[in-house]
Amino acid sequence: MKKMPTLVSKVLGDSALIIKLGEGIHPDIHQQVKNLTQLLNEHPFDGFIESVPAYNNLTVYYSPYIVHRSNTFAISGTPLEKVNYYINELATHISEAQETEGKLVEIPVLYGGDFGPDLQVVAEFHGLSIEEVIQIHTEPEYLVYMIGFAPGFPFLGGMDERIATPRKETPRAAIAPGSVGIAGKQTGVYPLETPGGWQIIGRTPKALFLPDMSPPSLLQSGDKIKFVSISSEEYAHYEKVKK
Repeated sequence: MKKMPTLVSKVLGDSALIIKLGEGIHPDIHQQVKNLTQLLNEHPFDGFIESVPAYNNLTVYYSPYIVHRSNTFAISGTPLEKVNYYINELATHISEAQETEGKLVEIPVLYGGDFGPDLQVVAEFHGLSIEEVIQIHTEPEYLVYMIGFAPGFPFLGGMDERIATPRKETPRAAIAPGSVGIAGKQTGVYPLETPGGWQIIGRTPKALFLPDMSPPSLLQSGDKIKFVSISSEEYAHYEKVKK
């Protein structure tokens, strides 16, 4: 990133600040979010707790008491003013942050049938065959913008709009772990059983939420994933190996 981003700050209570670096969902904006996250982790201010990246913004959590008591800030003022000034100054070095490549993870998916009950719905909505939907869904490498909603749930960018499909009018009370779905222009994988209104087109035997690991998520912001279509026999093999 060579261009200095335009930062827009929004107060979130008395101990957090949302720093917006652009509009919409775009890899370049997300790279700026990642760079600012890296800078904050490498150069934390007194009272810094954590930062949480999203599509085009970064939420910074801090201790107002520690910020107020600290004399390390370049300006005086309220904790909010100090933190806001510090982050804006830090952002002037955003192009200097080392741009690291995330890992590429293959996600095997058994499409259709009992594991993908809405695959036919997606195909009919677009006038495509089931095979065409699977081909379109497995073509791209998807960028993981953030993890949220449920532990290990990846918010992905890069899905082809040819298969973008509205959410279900009535959400399901429970969606099985590993379910791969489409909601509007997004696709994602449910790591845990939760309610949801996404169109479920398949299921992966690969675990995304890893409670015994640190961090407890297979994927991290900045990683890329590639969906790979597998057969029912291959799915059964994956399940057997896990056990």
